[in-house]
Formats: sequence, structure tokens, C-alpha cells
Amino acid sequence: MIEIRHLYKMFGESRVINDLDLTVRAGETKVVIGRSGVGKSVLLKCINGILKPDYGSIRVEGREVTGLNEKEYNKIRMEIGMVFQGGALFDSMTIEENVAFVLNEFMDLSPREVRIKVEECLAMVGLHGMEHFSPSDLSGGMKKRVSIARVLCMEPKMIFYDEPTDEVDPVTGDTIDNLIIKLRDQLNVTSIVVTHDMSSAYKVADSIAMLYHGRLIADGTPDEIRNSKHPVVQQFINGKADGPIADEEALLVGNGRMIE
Repeated sequence: MIEIRHLYKMFGESRVINDLDLTVRAGETKVVIGRSGVGKSVLLKCINGILKPDYGSIRVEGREVTGLNEKEYNKIRMEIGMVFQGGALFDSMTIEENVAFVLNEFMDLSPREVRIKVEECLAMVGLHGMEHFSPSDLSGGMKKRVSIARVLCMEPKMIFYDEPTDEVDPVTGDTIDNLIIKLRDQLNVTSIVVTHDMSSAYKVADSIAMLYHGRLIADGTPDEIRNSKHPVVQQFINGKADGPIADEEALLVGNGRMIE
């Protein structure tokens, strides 16, 4: 479904993505882990065309997309649903209006058709009957489910989740994990999940990829990642302060260098 080869993305002097290769199979849930600033969210934005890579290839369903113009890329974006970290809901709109936003902006549907679609998608995420509430009435986890419902209205082939369990309690986080699995199984969507939450990663992933300094340093099944011999992988997945990451940062500080 998605093939990335030799991808680079710079911001000033900082090379955020550095010769990255990654493959996501059709129907797979690929979880991308790594510390803040290693390029996880930037990777998603490069795939859906929000950012342009400096070099490299991104193929979506066999089509090279890095050279597409905005109009051509919009066709690709209609197949990719993006669930943003904070939900990205419009505070001035009701839940119904938020979920219907894409339908009203880009699709030629009657008000009745839009209403039925919104009700169906809210029901899929366990929020039936919440159409007339405002985002301010909802908990953080409910806002994230509304964001997922908005994506489902597009009937995407791919869904990208940026930190879906961030800033929610463990029970709500597990509810969101179950929803990601449910959508994969029911809709056969291809998913990329960016997360720091290893419990969530192990639960939802078909495979897990770890980025470090913009490079792929590990890619395998949850069990393969758990049992990886790579010291950086082991330090990260076990949440240890001591290890090669800490040693490297101490060296950078000692040399007066900027830390990525």
C-alpha cells in the first residue's frame, strides 16, 4: 500500500528524516515509535502531502506521489484519513457539523444523506446520539472518537493516527485501541499509528517500526520488537533513563552541540 525509499526531510540545519525506508502492506496496522523529534509526525505529513520531502520516493498503491501538484494530491488525500493528536475539532461547530465537515466541503450529498452518514459514523465509534453536543461538552477521549468518526465519513483506504492515546486515561486509551482494531477488521483499512504508548503499540500493531535520528532502526512484529537486541530499542520500549540514548545526550551537551 505504501512504499517509502531513501526519504529525507530537513528543517534548517536539522535533518529530521534521514534516508528512511519503510513499507506498509495493504490491510496492515503499522505502529511507528520513537522519541519526540525523531520524525514520526513529519513522516505522516510527508505521506499525505502536507509536507514535501527534500529527496526520496513515496509510492501509494504503486503511484509515485512526491511530484504531484496540489490538485492531483487532493485525490490521494481523499483516500487517507488523518486523526490528529488533539482531535482538531472546530469549537464553534456541533459534533454533527464537525463530522460532516468533509462531506459538506468535498462531496455532493443531500442534507439527509449527510445526516444519515454522520449518524452511522458516530455509532461506529460509540457516540450515537451525540450529534448536537459541542466539543467543549466532551472528554478528551470522546473528542478523539469524534475525530475518528469524521475520518470514517470519507470511507478512506488508509487511516493515520497521530498519538491516539495521548492525554487520556488508561481505560479510555484501551477503548481507543479496541476501536482501531475494530476498524481494521471491519473495514480492512491500512493504518499507521504514531505513538509513545508501548502498551497501545503492542495491542494494535501488526508490525512496529522504530525511528531514531530520522532513520529506521527496527521493524518487526510486536514480539520481535520486545525481543530485539538493539540497545536503543530496548531502552526505549522499557522506558529506562540509563542507556545509549542518555549517554549520547550527555556527550552532546558536553560538547555544546544542539540536541535534535
